[in-house]
Amino acid sequence: MNKPIPVILDADPGHDDAIAWVVANASKDLKILACTAVNGNCNVYKAAYNSQRIMALIGLDVPVARGRNCPLYRQRLQAPTNVHGESGLDGPPLPEPKRELDSRSAAQLMADVLKESDEKVTIVATGPLTNVATLLLGYPELKEKIQTISIMGGGIKYGNWTPAAEFNILVDPEAADIVFRSGIPVIMAGLDVTEKALVYPEDVEAIRQIGNPVSEIVWRWLEFFYKFHLNLGYPGAPMHDLCAVMALIHPEVFRIEEMYVEVETEGYYSVGQTVGDINHITDHQPNTRALMDVDRRRFIDLMIDYIRSYSEVK
Repeated sequence: MNKPIPVILDADPGHDDAIAWVVANASKDLKILACTAVNGNCNVYKAAYNSQRIMALIGLDVPVARGRNCPLYRQRLQAPTNVHGESGLDGPPLPEPKRELDSRSAAQLMADVLKESDEKVTIVATGPLTNVATLLLGYPELKEKIQTISIMGGGIKYGNWTPAAEFNILVDPEAADIVFRSGIPVIMAGLDVTEKALVYPEDVEAIRQIGNPVSEIVWRWLEFFYKFHLNLGYPGAPMHDLCAVMALIHPEVFRIEEMYVEVETEGYYSVGQTVGDINHITDHQPNTRALMDVDRRRFIDLMIDYIRSYSEVK
């Protein structure tokens, strides 16, 4: 059996972030060292509270810290409340936090985890990349302690918040630019794959029938998230953020292409675009492993299996 991958989870929960954490915590292939919250789907104060409540639900007891409530240089952009609700995680009631917020900032907590780890650590970032960029700017000497940064963000072929830009990258394009230029290997779960990782009503029903305390919450999260996407014409709810986790533990369910990706930070129409050299036209060496397709059925079956594992006595 392979040794578990040590990870830091950085997110702006968010229904799909929450489900990504449910799966990450259930996987024996990951060892979660810390959690950090960032502005995005909701403000960072709500994101931190949501992080604490998710951790209480799934029995995850690691340090959790609040990060920045605004991008590095830009005004704060936040998802409208009809996406994830007023709380950022509307739907079923969740347990109150069992772990207090750490007194350190997100970047400080990340840095301390890296310093203390005997192994390289992977960062799974499923929100805007503000916290990760703050870490890289403040502690450049720790870059060598980061194995990979697996992100949900961007899109090689199109955006979702503008025609060119995906939301997480658009919130803080300068932070994303720092990450992609860092020299640290990046796994990019962009819209090209995440909008194919769809949960359909029959999948929600399969999760409902599991009947453990975690599945009872997850199917209700999915019901809320599905209704929003149904109004947009989607046939299902895209599991955007789960792709960044699943890429680490089950890369075989994806079609992955290595390419050079950079982030547009100045364009009037294209700010926040992740520009991928998909045809390898430039001389740049690939800096990104971009997920471009997924075996949807296998992806969903794995998700359901991880949720089912919470039925086991721990």
